[in-house]
Amino acid sequence: MTETRVADNPDESRYDLWVDEKLAGSAYYDVRGELTVFTHTEIDDAFSGQGLGKVLAAGALDDVVSKGRTIVPVCPFIAGYLKKNPGYEDHVRWPKG
Repeated sequence: MTETRVADNPDESRYDLWVDEKLAGSAYYDVRGELTVFTHTEIDDAFSGQGLGKVLAAGALDDVVSKGRTIVPVCPFIAGYLKKNPGYEDHVRWPKG
């Protein structure tokens, strides 16, 4: 059975998605005060098509919320995830423009 986990990697300003012991993808962010600004998300081609982007997004967003921070979804993938998955509304500041 495959084990997945999402871990904050603050030294690299990203959340990493691990599948067993392999790095499968990352969601990059910038910290600005109380804001966590998601800028880019990528899944390694070897892991594409398995729904792992959703696992990464959920893990990263849930961690940001648990820390009492505000999500700013500049990354189109994270923005799309937020629009399709209710429950984060009180924790999101949409970028202007």
